[in-house]
Amino acid sequence: MKQYMLMLLALVAATTQANATPTEVVVRVISQDAKFVGDSMGGAEVILRDAKSDKILAKGITSGGSGDTEKIMAAKGRSPARASDTAASFRTTIDVQRPLLVRVEIKGPLGFPKIMQRATSERWLVPGQNAGDSDGWVVELPGLAVRLLDPEPIAFIRGETQILTAEVQLMCGCPITPAGLWDSANYEVVAEVRQNGKLREVVTLPFSAAPGRFAANWTPKTKGKADLTIIARNRITGNTGVLTEKIRVK
Repeated sequence: MKQYMLMLLALVAATTQANATPTEVVVRVISQDAKFVGDSMGGAEVILRDAKSDKILAKGITSGGSGDTEKIMAAKGRSPARASDTAASFRTTIDVQRPLLVRVEIKGPLGFPKIMQRATSERWLVPGQNAGDSDGWVVELPGLAVRLLDPEPIAFIRGETQILTAEVQLMCGCPITPAGLWDSANYEVVAEVRQNGKLREVVTLPFSAAPGRFAANWTPKTKGKADLTIIARNRITGNTGVLTEKIRVK
């Protein structure tokens, strides 16, 4: 009886597989107000799940370039085609029997683990109707990639003036420059210093050099461990990136 049931289950599984249609899925991750997240930033993690059962259907990392700048930034219309053949993507094929609601989970950019952000989206996948047509499934990833360049290593002395330099770029690696596509005049950057959760100081970091350098002198006033948080924000769109580093003032 047990052997019969196993054979029956195997037959049902085989029949189900035979009725499934291989369906291509192409996922692209686009930085808010910018280009695609690809190799230069370490790519973005992509997980596709059955939205109902939460079962993982496929996963991988976007690979390729950030795309054609003019094609992306000059795109017009309700559903403009922005992706070139070399624009970063994650491609897979899923066997689908019937319309399937799929959830995609995005995390990235993987090359900047301290500032990675997540995004999710859902859409229907229909057997044989490839989601890879045109741009594919494009998911927007908000945020700015921020890292502290100076001082290195992160060490401070009370009463001694040191320069704080933050590098800020879009999640695709696109550069912030004066009067550029991503105009430095539209960005504001500050450094907040907190000890035991209390805000001690705020230092404004003006734009200092292209691409994306924001810097200012800082003279620590209080000894001890602290959190140094760099906050970069596009004052027009509100797109924001935040980096927190542990520091110690001697």
